[in-house]
Amino acid sequence: MTGSLLAVSDLHAAHPDNRALVEGLRPESPDDWLIVAGDVAETTDRIAWALGVLRERFAKVLWTPGNHELWTSKRDTVDLRGVERYEHLVKVCRELDVLTPEDPYPVWEGAGGPVAVAPLFLLYDYSFRAPGTDTKEESLKVAYDTGIVCTDEHLLFPDPYPDRESWCAARVEETERRLEEIPQDLPTVLVNHYPLVRAPTDILRYPQFAQWCGTDRTADWHLRFRAKCVVYGHLHIPRTTWYDGVRFEEVSVGYPREWKRPRHPEVGLRPILPADPNRGEWG
Repeated sequence: MTGSLLAVSDLHAAHPDNRALVEGLRPESPDDWLIVAGDVAETTDRIAWALGVLRERFAKVLWTPGNHELWTSKRDTVDLRGVERYEHLVKVCRELDVLTPEDPYPVWEGAGGPVAVAPLFLLYDYSFRAPGTDTKEESLKVAYDTGIVCTDEHLLFPDPYPDRESWCAARVEETERRLEEIPQDLPTVLVNHYPLVRAPTDILRYPQFAQWCGTDRTADWHLRFRAKCVVYGHLHIPRTTWYDGVRFEEVSVGYPREWKRPRHPEVGLRPILPADPNRGEWG
């Protein structure tokens, strides 16, 4: 098997410049696989369009949702909320032949393999709290007092769970069970919209935003589940970092106002396996 395992996230296809970018994403080999690590778009039709375009081009496409796919807004003809919305998106993906966190983890047998490629859907639980706070309530107060509040608070519903952290706990428990079933001699590539450890959020301009960026419950997963690489997005800070000797790749595109800035890292397809030896700490 030739080809590469590639990744991208945060395509935000509602923006015309980003749609053009999606249209320009093409494999270099007919054997290339593509990981799409969330935030494809906010409305179901644009999510389906972007994933459909990519699936026509790549040998295999794997998707995990970001927070934007889970928003229930008046702009979307699909008004489902919470778990029902997620399950609807999984159905859309299956109709497109795109793999989701609900499917068996495929094994990449190409260069750098074999590895189990595991798209994860975990959400967040407010455990990445604002500096100087001890509770969710205190952390949220800092965010509201400073005006740095994620839109999830208004559009990402946890139904039928009582809150987002309860949904996160259920997702973590089920995902942990599935990851433990991967053979112990098989390494992994772990794919989540949010970083599995808190450290990547340390460079956020507004540290209070970190509470919408993951959960402490996954802090050792890159070691425990033998990750060759962890792929994530969400922060819109594309870069390569290392934690405990494991490579973390943030593969975000982000909004045009971000990726068109001078000296912004180049956005597009990021090689995961085989690894690009020319990428430094900041990509």
